[in-house]
Amino acid sequence: MIFDTHAHYDDEAFDDDRDELLRSLPEHGIEAVVNVGASIQTTKNTLELIKKYPFVYGAVGVHPNETGELNDHLIDWLRHVAKEPKVVAIGEIGLDYHWEEPEPEVQKHWFVRQLEIARETKLPVIIHSREAAKDTMDLMKAEKAGEIGGVIHCYSYSLEQAKEYLNMGFYLGIGGVLTFNNAKKLKEVVEYMPLDRIVLETDCPYLSPVPNRGKRNSSLNLPYVVAEISRIKQIPEEQVIEATNQNAKKMYRLP
Repeated sequence: MIFDTHAHYDDEAFDDDRDELLRSLPEHGIEAVVNVGASIQTTKNTLELIKKYPFVYGAVGVHPNETGELNDHLIDWLRHVAKEPKVVAIGEIGLDYHWEEPEPEVQKHWFVRQLEIARETKLPVIIHSREAAKDTMDLMKAEKAGEIGGVIHCYSYSLEQAKEYLNMGFYLGIGGVLTFNNAKKLKEVVEYMPLDRIVLETDCPYLSPVPNRGKRNSSLNLPYVVAEISRIKQIPEEQVIEATNQNAKKMYRLP
């Protein structure tokens, strides 16, 4: 069965049918989902979801563009909730220079603080990096993030950078973008990288794969991503599903 390593089912895009959709996932071949916090509020939402659905796990953390809200008190709160039973990662954390706020120094400060929580709690990290390739890599090397481990979510950089992250022991999160015609770089990365380093993700409600590009995404679309990995690597779809499922459990340290 498929393991969706990165979703945002607390998003308002799911307000009309969240319960129905989530309860339908197991019968459609989705074994588990990790709902990922991107702010203090969405982290709180995530903690509610993991209590309600047995197959939903959580990641707690604050996205770089939301780090302006952070302070020492909230960092202590994150450290506290990171110890909840079904919390499996710290994330999504990192750097995002696409939007200008908050300024890079603020983002870097809270990125480091959240990496420290991951190190203390012995949880992997979910790294968000957009238009910040060099700074993300430099900071992660300086902080010895390879010792913490985790995933580069929605991987979007070059093959050279992918090789560096793989050498650091990171997994790469692969989702709907892989099916886009203009995703040439990402297809090269997937062709190169070993199967035991790929994890599947949706980032839903965003980044629906072809043929549903532009529509609301959900875990039900992951078979399209599986099919594309299967085509690129010339291996059976069942092998992709089995390997990525095992990779996700290993990465999130699940039995």
